[in-house]
Amino acid sequence: MSTDPVAGLSSLDDPVRRRLYEYVASRDEPVSREDAAAAAGIGRTLAAYHLDKLADAGIFSVSYARDDGRGGPGAGRPAKRYTRTQDELTVSVPPRNYALLGGLLADAVAADETGAVRATVDAAARRAGRAAASGRDVTSALRDCGYEPVEDADGRIELRNCPFHQLSRRHTELVCGLNLELIRGMLDGVGEAPQRAVLVPRSGRCCVVVQPKAGSQRG
Repeated sequence: MSTDPVAGLSSLDDPVRRRLYEYVASRDEPVSREDAAAAAGIGRTLAAYHLDKLADAGIFSVSYARDDGRGGPGAGRPAKRYTRTQDELTVSVPPRNYALLGGLLADAVAADETGAVRATVDAAARRAGRAAASGRDVTSALRDCGYEPVEDADGRIELRNCPFHQLSRRHTELVCGLNLELIRGMLDGVGEAPQRAVLVPRSGRCCVVVQPKAGSQRG
């Protein structure tokens, strides 16, 4: 697997690989070569080639599974499945290390026993959310901040990505609270009820969910 972030990110310059990446990233379950090929509008063999290249670059993780209903003797070998990796690829020229700075600041907030620093950070997050949503809708603001929002038919918005994933593993409560205040600020910035944003921790997604507007849920 490639450990060179330049090589990994440059692999997405290819439009076919970009389509494959976007499809796999949009799915909750591992994706087969056949499904990826159909989504990208290409043949299975070509899809397999590009999927494996993306896996080699560290962008996809590979697992193996048989199709539902197939098992036992004669079922054949398990087929490859692809999911987006949780590893991060970043490039900065000249080198910068914002992750280190973020970690140091998070450590400092967590070490403050008075709660004063935490309250200041929460207020700053709320202001940043309002600024991010100024003159636009919440979904666009969420997308631009890296949350990858998905809205269902009832108006409930789930967030497929946490922009602060690495920090959230070390400081879960702090980062989840920051996410909540940031997104409540976005809602406030467009004149919607901030309390629509609630904490719903689960694996593989942001800890915040934006509930439907009052009266918008279908029966």
